[in-house]
Amino acid sequence: RYWPDEESILNAQSSLANCFSDLGRYGEALVLDREAHARRVALLGVSDEYTIRGSLCLSITLLKLKLWGEVKSFVRDQMLPAARRSLGDDHDLTLGLGQQLAAVLANNPDRTRD
Repeated sequence: RYWPDEESILNAQSSLANCFSDLGRYGEALVLDREAHARRVALLGVSDEYTIRGSLCLSITLLKLKLWGEVKSFVRDQMLPAARRSLGDDHDLTLGLGQQLAAVLANNPDRTRD
């Protein structure tokens, strides 16, 4: 019998979340993205490249659901600093997280100049 390892399960879960997102089923995608992110943090740590990649997917889902405050604090306070420390400022994932933060700041209807 084949027993998949934890990372294989997380990859499958993330792929399923992406499928839900592609179908516009963002609520279901969010549940899977959050669970996969929490498990990756516990398994690999917050600064691991796979954790950061998953956090980018999670931030995209949060943005699609217009959860402005949550995505802003998640990206700005948690994941962008971790990505900068471990991957550097010019890494694709760091730039993607910065793009998500910019999208939140630009599109949030309740934004202020702060």
